[in-house]
Amino acid sequence: MFGLFRKSSQAERDKAAAIKQMAREILGLGEETTISVSEIQCGDAACPGTETVILVMQPGVKTKAYKVLAPLVEVERAAVEQALAG
Repeated sequence: MFGLFRKSSQAERDKAAAIKQMAREILGLGEETTISVSEIQCGDAACPGTETVILVMQPGVKTKAYKVLAPLVEVERAAVEQALAG
């Protein structure tokens, strides 16, 4: 998990980079668009638990957030495609 209390592992950094590349390819985005990938763990009982959030920040466009209901290292391309389609 990315967060304030520990550093991410190399596996998490590698997976985040792979998810960014997947999102860039799926959405057909250029390098001018910033993509951020984070793992969020919600302690609220109403939350689904650990999820991966993909933020797409295009110049001049409102930032879009997409969620995959899985920990970062478990996210597969099909889940990214599904999240970005919705």
